Amino acid sequence: MATPLGWSQGGSGSVCLAFDQLRDVIESQEELIHQLRNVMVLQDENFVSKEEFQAVEKKLAEEKAAHAKTKVLLAKEEEKLQFALGEVEVLSKQLEKEKLAFEKALSSVKSRALQESSKKDQLITKCNEIESHIIKQEDILNGKENEIKELQQVISQQKEIFRNHMSDFRIQKQQENYMAQVLDQKHKKASGTRQARSHQRPREK
Repeated sequence: MATPLGWSQGGSGSVCLAFDQLRDVIESQEELIHQLRNVMVLQDENFVSKEEFQAVEKKLAEEKAAHAKTKVLLAKEEEKLQFALGEVEVLSKQLEKEKLAFEKALSSVKSRALQESSKKDQLITKCNEIESHIIKQEDILNGKENEIKELQQVISQQKEIFRNHMSDFRIQKQQENYMAQVLDQKHKKASGTRQARSHQRPREK
């Protein structure tokens, strides 16, 4: 907090101290004036000399003048005190206003931070879910690839078996064709022989 113009470091504390000291001085002066008046009354009753009376009267006038001067100083100090208290009140209100604004801004920042943290947690959870889903899909794909490999092996085996069967079938077919040809040739030879014999029998007659 800045020190008000015309004030030393210490603020309203120094003003209050000076104010209390001036009050003490005024009370002491008033007590002394009261005592002097009592003395003057006693002197009047006892009929003091003119010189003594003038001396007491002069002292009383000086005390009154000092008392008046002290009251003026006290009024000035009271004015300074009121001014300082007014400044303190204004600064206190300003500080309270700034404090409320700061607390509001801090609350807003905390709220945004919590929202961002919540969004971050949601994104992390979503990413974990996606990663887990991808891993599951990869496992499924790996399983499908293994199934495909197994099917390819089965198909290869079936093709090999089919090739073998086809080879056996061709061999068997060739054998059947060969046997058919042999049988056909034998049949033709047998037929030719029978025809030749049938032609020779009439000539023999």
